[in-house]
Amino acid sequence: MTSRTRLVSLLAAVLVAATLATGYVWHARESDDAAPGGRIRLDTAGRLLFRNTAPGAGFGRIATVPAAHPGAARTLGRLRCDRVYAAHGTGVCLQRTGPVPGTEVTALDPDLRTLRRLRTEGFPNRARVSADGRMLSWTMFVRGDSYLRDDFSTRTGVLDTRTGRTVPNIEGIPLTLEGRPYRAADVNYWGVTFAADDSTFYATVRTGGRTYLVKGDYKQWTARTLRRNVECPSLSPDGRRLVFKKRVSAGARRPWRLYALDLATMRETPLAEPRGVDDQAAWLDGRTVMYGLPRHGGGWDVWSVPADGSGKPRLLVHDASSPALLTR
Repeated sequence: MTSRTRLVSLLAAVLVAATLATGYVWHARESDDAAPGGRIRLDTAGRLLFRNTAPGAGFGRIATVPAAHPGAARTLGRLRCDRVYAAHGTGVCLQRTGPVPGTEVTALDPDLRTLRRLRTEGFPNRARVSADGRMLSWTMFVRGDSYLRDDFSTRTGVLDTRTGRTVPNIEGIPLTLEGRPYRAADVNYWGVTFAADDSTFYATVRTGGRTYLVKGDYKQWTARTLRRNVECPSLSPDGRRLVFKKRVSAGARRPWRLYALDLATMRETPLAEPRGVDDQAAWLDGRTVMYGLPRHGGGWDVWSVPADGSGKPRLLVHDASSPALLTR
């Protein structure tokens, strides 16, 4: 066989393989689209939105249940997300794409139509929408796959849906660390949460092996640290408190505990969740937060606990993660 013949045969084989692969993907998507689904709107107040983690055809698809009756039958949508969040009729869906680590960030309207789609590198990690639906944020792991690894690196982006302004990576924001202007190559941000003015935000910054709570101003494009050992903050509906995860152990598999922080007094309160939580908690109401926890035998559930340190954890939604309370 001549070199030319071998080349033609090889190209033909590659073409056939690609055609078969394309046909498989198309068939899989067609089958998925044909799967039973429900009507989900992101402005249906009083429902919990989450990522369905029950085994089967619905794995990874968005779903909702009544917030007042979280054990009721869930409405299963068609959209698949690795991380999802929504507020005031606007949603953000993070979905992994392709064999090379990458993610599609999709901004959604109340009917789940695409408002904006961005592609970014890395694995989906955190997602947030401001209370009025204007500001979106997302965090990706781009190196390493866990906050427990020394080699991890993140990329956190922000989208203003009103102006269209997009910041793919907020690492360039001028930072004041413990009262002094600070620049370093190892600065990483994650876990943004927005205040009601759509400019003030809180987040985690890591540098020099330490994590800090940051208060930022999106319009002025500045940020300053407030205190150490704060990760994945979540601002309360009244803007007075943050719930966050705090590292309390050096050797545990999940070394974090949930705490509440009063922003006026900077007083911390441990919440009554004894298990290690690696999630950015979301507020169920002004008194309660919810978060995802993996089960020992596999799978995820959404739990809730009072935000004042009282009570005890309560199972909210079985086979679920990435919760958000839908608002109008």
